[in-house]
Amino acid sequence: MTDPSGSPRPDEGERADAAAERSDVDAGEFAKQMAAAAEKSGLGALARDEKLSGRDLLTAVGGVRGILEALLPGLVFLLVYSGLTSFAGHDAQAALVPALVASVGLAVVFTIARLAAKGQPTQAIAGLIGVLASAALALWSGDARDNYVIGFYTNAAYTLGLTVSLLVRWPAIGLIVGFLMGDGVAWKQDTRKYRAAQFLTLVWIGLFVARLAVQVPFYLANNVEALGATRLLMGVPLYALVLVFSWLVVRAVHPSSARSSE
Repeated sequence: MTDPSGSPRPDEGERADAAAERSDVDAGEFAKQMAAAAEKSGLGALARDEKLSGRDLLTAVGGVRGILEALLPGLVFLLVYSGLTSFAGHDAQAALVPALVASVGLAVVFTIARLAAKGQPTQAIAGLIGVLASAALALWSGDARDNYVIGFYTNAAYTLGLTVSLLVRWPAIGLIVGFLMGDGVAWKQDTRKYRAAQFLTLVWIGLFVARLAVQVPFYLANNVEALGATRLLMGVPLYALVLVFSWLVVRAVHPSSARSSE
């Protein structure tokens, strides 16, 4: 078939194949970037482990220091705020600033400790930025609940991103696991692996949706204590639980021989 100028017109099938090939390349590059980030966090070792190693699981969730950096600023904020409002007789406005100062101060200490130890400060700096942004929002509004609002947007963004990956038939968890396991994007041609990738992506969507479903009502009810407590419980502990479940599924669909040969 030719176009009006007399030049050959590409066949529809050829165009479709070219588009599919470009899609595979784009998805592959995106997956490599995600997998590289996951590898640095320790998820690679966890995914490839034949047995569930407590050390690898701990590394995957940030290690002891990472867990403390993730939990303690929020815990300190909650304890100081609750203590001042419940036992010291302070009103919400008066308790807000000391609670935020304590939380931000602890995050600063963690960041300085990372820099002094010449370790990788990325996690601590990211945590510090999050704490500072949340504190600034709460100070601007004068409402302690707003210290948790950025977390809502973060969970909503993850939910949206993972959902889109399902809709375009490139489940994000499959992309990450595929490169961590040395499978590239070949898993998409394996029905069992593809369905497992879809399922795990839905599981992770469920994690982020569950956080919103539980925490947003407490925000609307102005229950800062319950909001803070559920934020802590549904943070690292729930993340670790979903990681373990994901490992079980990945181990079931990726043969041991394939893992051991890498």
